[in-house]
Amino acid sequence: DSTTMTARFKKNRKKRGHVSAGHGRVGKHRCHPGGRGNAGGLTHHRIMFDKYHPGYFGKVGMRHYHLLRNHYHCPTINVDRLWKLVGEEQRLKFAKDTSKAPVIDVTQSGFFKVLGKGELPKLPVIVKARFFSTLAEKKIKSVGGACVLDA
Repeated sequence: DSTTMTARFKKNRKKRGHVSAGHGRVGKHRCHPGGRGNAGGLTHHRIMFDKYHPGYFGKVGMRHYHLLRNHYHCPTINVDRLWKLVGEEQRLKFAKDTSKAPVIDVTQSGFFKVLGKGELPKLPVIVKARFFSTLAEKKIKSVGGACVLDA
């Protein structure tokens, strides 16, 4: 088996004939002198825990019994990425003829909420989503578009 080390290269070959093999006579080499794993975080290893892992012990915040993550599932998309859902050639088509506005349904792309980061092209657009932030709604309406809420 290639994973085990060859015996003649091991460090303890050098220690042959020396009684305690570098572990001392008084203290002795014992199994787990400080305890196994994370033992002693509140007692004899406290300095290490406080120094390198502050905030490891204790609680914070409120309990939420029976937390269902899907109640809080709300993927977001920013205003500047809305046209990416339509595609570049579609955008150019609607840029030529502004009498029609595309309907972008963000829920079909897996997004629930539209947020207001970035700029929109000066093209009217109808956006369907479950939620809109105030800024997103303002930006969509400023280019002549509309926000449609769908549950």
